[in-house]
Amino acid sequence: MTEPRAIPIDRDVVRVSGPDAVAFLQGQCSQDVAGMAVGTSTHTFVLQPQGKVDAWARVTRTAADEVLLDVDDGFGQVLHDRLARFLIRTKAELEVLAWPAVAVRGADAPRGELPEGVLRLPVVGPGVEGYDLLGPGAALPDGVATMSADDLRAHAVVHGVPAMGRELSESTIPAEVGDWIVEESVSFTKGCFVGQELTARIDSRGGNVPRRLRVVVCDAPIADGDVVAAAGPPATITTAAVSPTHGPVGLAFLGRAVEPGAAVTVGGVPGTVHELPLR
Repeated sequence: MTEPRAIPIDRDVVRVSGPDAVAFLQGQCSQDVAGMAVGTSTHTFVLQPQGKVDAWARVTRTAADEVLLDVDDGFGQVLHDRLARFLIRTKAELEVLAWPAVAVRGADAPRGELPEGVLRLPVVGPGVEGYDLLGPGAALPDGVATMSADDLRAHAVVHGVPAMGRELSESTIPAEVGDWIVEESVSFTKGCFVGQELTARIDSRGGNVPRRLRVVVCDAPIADGDVVAAAGPPATITTAAVSPTHGPVGLAFLGRAVEPGAAVTVGGVPGTVHELPLR
């Protein structure tokens, strides 16, 4: 996708504010929140003590004592409640905000002036170009064609951008999604954070994990939950889509014995395994 296109999306926002807000998040997030300059954004995991994923969020430092965390739709309250469990004798407040958002994708996405209070935020994923708009008054940019929800879903699948509740859940560890997501979302120099031990141990071993997120290109449409018949542990399609370029595609966590190029079947449909992003 090179020509810019846009679509309104649903994102949940958790605002953390107060004198201890940054220090509190420094111990809860995998990212170096304290090292972020005001006005900058990156991504972070909020993990369980065992290193499994509670949330993957974009984190934005909006003031010396205020940070925004935005997550996939439906997971704002989950993130709020997870942080609140650790909010003990801490001068910080948590608030879930209902703000509009817009996804803009494409190499030449316009970057004009924005209404007051609207943030232009970076997106991540191998080869992903564009940005998100977030905040009261966020709207489709002038002169940009619209895209469908199915198009945005297919764009995420072919670039390997994970979704909360599908690729990212309490059974996922960050390294399974790909090296890029660990590099983007984890600081190994900031000091301790919840879930650090497993995350650091896997990184020190070269990121070797029993399964990896792959994309399967199929001969016919497939669906979320379809079983992938392949070597190794049982696998299912976590997100299925139809790409304008590649046809029916789906993400799945496949055992390390399943190499890119392997032939598999998905719900009885023949398919081929590829690395992410799908070129």
